[in-house]
Amino acid sequence: MHAITIPEPGGPEALVWAEVPDPVPGEGEVLVEVVSSAVNRADVLQRQGFYNPPPGASPYPGLECAGRVAALGPGVTGWSVGDEVCALLAGGGYAEKVAVPSGQLLPVPADVDLTVAAALPEVTATVWSNVFMVAHLRPGETVLIHGGSSGIGTMAIQLAKAVGARVAVTAGGPEKLARCKELGADILIDYREQDFVEELRQATDGAGADVILDIVGAAYLDRNVRALAVNGRLAIIGLQGGAKGELNLGALLTKRAAVTATSLRGRPLAEKSAIIAAVREHVWPLITEGVVRPIVDRTVPMANAAEAHRVLESSTHIGKVLLLTPAAT
Repeated sequence: MHAITIPEPGGPEALVWAEVPDPVPGEGEVLVEVVSSAVNRADVLQRQGFYNPPPGASPYPGLECAGRVAALGPGVTGWSVGDEVCALLAGGGYAEKVAVPSGQLLPVPADVDLTVAAALPEVTATVWSNVFMVAHLRPGETVLIHGGSSGIGTMAIQLAKAVGARVAVTAGGPEKLARCKELGADILIDYREQDFVEELRQATDGAGADVILDIVGAAYLDRNVRALAVNGRLAIIGLQGGAKGELNLGALLTKRAAVTATSLRGRPLAEKSAIIAAVREHVWPLITEGVVRPIVDRTVPMANAAEAHRVLESSTHIGKVLLLTPAAT
């Protein structure tokens, strides 16, 4: 098969489409013939040499894929060769085939194209686990989503609205904010021109956000705490603005607030399987009903993954950027 390899860390040109050995499914694993994968910030960090795959994972980038079951490893039940699936991965999505633990597989939702389904596993698992399983967003509460036009952001807006929350977003520029509004965002904040703490204070009569989903990290830490409501919950899932910040514990105590930080890629298989099971139970029906949908900005041939990485790093996209294998044509 072919896969995107990284002979040496570097810029987008470091991604090389090369012939590599086929993976062999182990105990409890399924071999998937990949039709499409999606580009995530973690892939960019891996390309740059800053985020290696967990031990035992595929060395190739790619945290999600869609395709067809090609073979079953020992002990796998509930899936058959030929099933159309999408999957959460620890790596290996940028390839024509990948071995996946069966607990990380999801059926392709009704009325969702197989290639587009690659846009779903990572964002649904990340949003559901952090916003709902950890931060416990409830109907009537206000959630602030940083990076509202990103893949994570576009899914978080839709899921928060689906459960009856009020949604505030930050995004860069009127075009991105307009797309967030189309998806259901109620409070639109241009982070380039506006102070999200002040804008949120005015929009909520001083109350603040009950839940904040943050991809920025250190650069936003102090302002995020100030933007929290009493009993608020800050969920940090990214470090685009740095890893080290100063936390005002006094402000946190006064608000009886909580700060959590999680990652998905390196979690134990049992935890990932539990998250995927929750996504299948709670999110998949919303997709089937048309309440929630994947947002795809563009598709790129997988052999040209460098082009897709340039798009992601330029931040000109809205939603997800997908990579298509030759099997998609």
